Amino acid sequence: MLKAGIVGLPNVGKSTLFNALTASYQAESANYPFCTIEPNTGIVKVPDERLDKLKELVNPQQVLPGVFEFVDIAGLVRGASRGEGLGNQFLSHIREVDAIVHVVRCFEDENITHVDGAIDPLRDVETIHIELAMADQASIAKRMERLKKQKNNVDKRSQLEMSIFEKVSPFIDKVEAVDLSILTDEEKEILPQLQLLSTKPLLYAANVKEDQLADPDANPHLKVLKKKAAEENRPVVLISAQIEAELSALDAEERNSYLESLGVSDSGVNTMIRSAFALLGLKTYFTAGEKEVRAWPFEQGFTAPKCAGIIHTDFERGFIKAEVIGYKDYVACGTEKVAKEKGLMRLEGKDYVMADGDVVHFRFNV
Repeated sequence: MLKAGIVGLPNVGKSTLFNALTASYQAESANYPFCTIEPNTGIVKVPDERLDKLKELVNPQQVLPGVFEFVDIAGLVRGASRGEGLGNQFLSHIREVDAIVHVVRCFEDENITHVDGAIDPLRDVETIHIELAMADQASIAKRMERLKKQKNNVDKRSQLEMSIFEKVSPFIDKVEAVDLSILTDEEKEILPQLQLLSTKPLLYAANVKEDQLADPDANPHLKVLKKKAAEENRPVVLISAQIEAELSALDAEERNSYLESLGVSDSGVNTMIRSAFALLGLKTYFTAGEKEVRAWPFEQGFTAPKCAGIIHTDFERGFIKAEVIGYKDYVACGTEKVAKEKGLMRLEGKDYVMADGDVVHFRFNV
């Protein structure tokens, strides 16, 4: 299961946000640095209106949403790459996630301390990026030294690694967002295995006060962060971590009423989950029957057999065909039977690349 890690400076709202995301309240949240030391992990459900529509059409016994994992990582501080604030330990936790949600404090509150004494989103963002870059520089230097020692016996994998390091190092040295388009397809395939922190997909979560949700443009800190994110071609999600924590304790009707009173239409947590899901390169296919309607996350580019294997390894091993109906066709027809009668159910083979929203039944034989 792919993981998104929540990072940021101490006291920016990471653990409060994590609690709201998982609705578990298992992450300690307090007004002092390093309140989280060991990373907390939680499974989050992906909100998807298509699942609600399929439930309405199929009327199954149960509905199961797609899920993925969030990890709440302790706050980084300046000097983390040199071991400050248990930095090496925290950086190792970031290496283990597949994407980064960087929480940035964009509100003033004299009752909540800031590790640097004042609110400055650009400085905070730079602090994190510098520490990630410095950790990567050290990793690359060690690996390049080993590769150069075996220069007379370099295999293809080692050559690819050296090429990646040579291409990404200029960006990392300047603490800039790495342009991954300069990598070949082969290099992109092995890049995640190198666990470079600066090359992981990243989005910013701008933590604001509740009264700023309806009029975010009035927040000067948010404006600065959005400009920075646009320059890096990275998304920004607006959240109020404290409000989200309160919303997570309410039922659906109370949540909707509360959101309406704040002048917003959807929870920031829902937006963040969807954004992190997309950041991880995940898509969704569905299975729909009387027993259950279920959403299955898969990595973009997966073939039908590989997607079948997400359900069970036997499905992939004995894959024969996939009966596929596009989501829009399924909804337009109302039932699988009508879609089949209209010729909208397709039989796809082993080379079929699954599309987001496919409603599928796998044929297999073991």
